[in-house]
Amino acid sequence: MSEELETERHDVNDQGRRPPRAVVGSHRIEEDMFGRFFDGRVISRIWEFVHPYRVKMFIAVAAVLVFTGTQLLIPLIIRYAIDNGMIAGTVDQSALIWAVAAFVAAILINYGASYLQEMVVGQAAENVLFDIRRAMFEHLQHVSLSFMDKTEVGRLMSRLQGDVNSMQEFLETSVISVGDLVLLFGIVGVMLWLDFRLGLLTLSVLPVLFIVRVFWLPRARAAFMAAHETNSVTNGALAEAIHGVRAVQSMDRQQVNFQLYDDKAHANLKTHLTAAKYAQVMVPIVDTLTGGAMAVVVVVGGSMVLNGGLDVGVMVAFLFYIQRFFDPIRSLTMQYSVMQRAMASGKRLIDVLDVRVDVQDAPDAVALSKDMDGSVEFDDVTFGYNPKQPVLKNVSFRVNPGETVALVGPTGSGKSSAMALIHRFYDIQQGRVLVGGHDVRDLTQQSLGEQIAMVLQEPFLFTGTVFENIRYHKTDATMEQVVEAAKAVGAHDFITTLDGGYDAMLGERGGNLSLGQRQLISFARALVADAKILVLDEATANIDSYTEMLIQKALVRLLEGRTGLVIAHRLATIRGADRIIVLQNGQLVETGDHDELMDMGGLYSKLYNLNYASFDDIPDDELTAAAQSHSTT
Repeated sequence: MSEELETERHDVNDQGRRPPRAVVGSHRIEEDMFGRFFDGRVISRIWEFVHPYRVKMFIAVAAVLVFTGTQLLIPLIIRYAIDNGMIAGTVDQSALIWAVAAFVAAILINYGASYLQEMVVGQAAENVLFDIRRAMFEHLQHVSLSFMDKTEVGRLMSRLQGDVNSMQEFLETSVISVGDLVLLFGIVGVMLWLDFRLGLLTLSVLPVLFIVRVFWLPRARAAFMAAHETNSVTNGALAEAIHGVRAVQSMDRQQVNFQLYDDKAHANLKTHLTAAKYAQVMVPIVDTLTGGAMAVVVVVGGSMVLNGGLDVGVMVAFLFYIQRFFDPIRSLTMQYSVMQRAMASGKRLIDVLDVRVDVQDAPDAVALSKDMDGSVEFDDVTFGYNPKQPVLKNVSFRVNPGETVALVGPTGSGKSSAMALIHRFYDIQQGRVLVGGHDVRDLTQQSLGEQIAMVLQEPFLFTGTVFENIRYHKTDATMEQVVEAAKAVGAHDFITTLDGGYDAMLGERGGNLSLGQRQLISFARALVADAKILVLDEATANIDSYTEMLIQKALVRLLEGRTGLVIAHRLATIRGADRIIVLQNGQLVETGDHDELMDMGGLYSKLYNLNYASFDDIPDDELTAAAQSHSTT
């Protein structure tokens, strides 16, 4: 095996060996599979979702108790039929009829209680899960981008799906656990009541089962944990390979990736075989103990019957109870693991629901008027995603109503961060960001969103029709408005060639369109929004020259009567701006129109020449200086 593959190998256990990475070439995803057996905080929070359906849960518990009662009653009915229906070789018809009637009634009640319990608890569980999913989705729509920036989408999806499913399993089995406990103690009580000596003798096998479980449980838990983690690793590797298939094929890495995946799949197979071994080993052990207990009853109970110390019906009832005795033990063991998984999953769900929303409307926040002038102002703004490492430092500038201003600077100078602050995606540490003359912290976020339209470098289209995507920002827009916007930005011609036109379905993230086509739809969306402020963040960076020409024409229409803030490196977009602001290392270093900045011969002039002029025409010392200024950022 190659050195590369050897470094990818990993083992999964709790003995200090390196745990697996999540996917080929990525960092690992760690999630606790098991939590504490009982976590009061998790139970109390989940109960908040269960509380509206508590009546159904109580009905389900009552049904389970009735079901358990019939399970305990049936062997007693059989005992009655044997001991009272057949006396001294004669048949007592009356006793047998009563026994048959009682047996039929018990069976019918058993069926009705089981059906009622399954139906009610299933409905309650589904409603609780629906409420949890809805609450999580609603909360995630409002959490601050600072949280989303550092949280893996895959992990959130796991919590919305896998962890919620774990809670479903817990909710459905928790009611059954009540029945199992009652059945277990009920069987013990009835056996001791029927014959105390034979009952104690039957229970003598329990210490053996207890000792076996003491040694089995920690090993089984480690095996299940290993299988869970390697399964996540294997699925992650598969997902990454599918999403990155273009890169894989372009670099001819198919065979290497297959070997890496094969390695993980074999590790997954090994852990699952081990987990299956531990899962199945208890079945023959319990069956053996059941057989042993029945043998004790047959031998000892049989001799007692022959000696006249025990009724035949009692011994038969004992055999029935022994057959059922180990079922609740086996079930409770499985539910123990279910509850541990539920406690871990519940904690992760609560962690998401309790994520603090950093950016919230102030109690006295006001809505931004639709008649506001569209001005934007930065007043001594200092901001950093990490407050100790500011991205913008004491930045001040003003964009007048209807003015188009371009932000220019090397990578990492803070251009996109400044655009994000206008929409108040983040809160600043110092100074003020004003929109329409109001501090954005004094405005409602909804009204800000209505008056600010953004077109990003990577256009994001949602699964749905072209029509739905164009009016995504303004859901009440009519077809006429959508078509008019598409024509204005030059998107109408290619849309009409699609199968279905404006009703054509777009694939995931608009994957069935070219990047330029997706960007044109984004521009049409911004035009339909009819916002006072338009933000273009590298909106023309990844498109061809013809599409750029269409967009430049669209910009004239798009910016008409609006305030525009543009981040771009393309010549036409920058030169067409009323004013250019140059940022470097988070500070404003130059401002003016294109001609003024070129005459100054500063950073803008160097960056402009570096981007648009021939390298042969730039003196070596000037080229080196511009490159050094760019690399320092």
